[in-house]
Amino acid sequence: MTKTDPRDAVLEHIPALRAFARSLTKDAVRADDLVQECLVKAIAKFASFKEGTNLRAWLFTILRNTFYSERRKAVREAEDPEGEIVGALSVKPEHDGHLQMKEFNEAFQQLKDEHREALTLIGALGLSYEEAAEACEVAIGTMKSRTNRARKELARLMELDEDKPTELTDNQTLSIVNQSGHM
Repeated sequence: MTKTDPRDAVLEHIPALRAFARSLTKDAVRADDLVQECLVKAIAKFASFKEGTNLRAWLFTILRNTFYSERRKAVREAEDPEGEIVGALSVKPEHDGHLQMKEFNEAFQQLKDEHREALTLIGALGLSYEEAAEACEVAIGTMKSRTNRARKELARLMELDEDKPTELTDNQTLSIVNQSGHM
């Protein structure tokens, strides 16, 4: 009597595996993927299968464990087909911030005194136009005008394009350059 290789019997269990996978996933395509993953794992781990035990039960266990592992993993993951989330999570190299801050400081120092004062009070310190105007003893309109001209001059000095997103690494710089005065 010739001994049969249990791996040869795997094929006869595929229809039952597909039915089980479909009951778990409720999706034919996803079920086929799950069966495929199960078979890949079974082939890789076939050395751990004990001859004389129930091959079908062993395969069903692999399929079930694969399904629940993927579900647990999916809970921790967010779909990001366009890479937007990953892009937002990326961290700029630390030296970028130092270079940009140096460029900002050089441009900031070239501004008129009243423009630096306006940007510092409004942008960096977060005062309202009214509070900044009161602190400088000028009219609110004058403070708004100084702030607007200062931002435009700073953007010109830093060669920032209005139509392109600004990639400044610290919130204070972004707030100072920001047209609305708010972050």
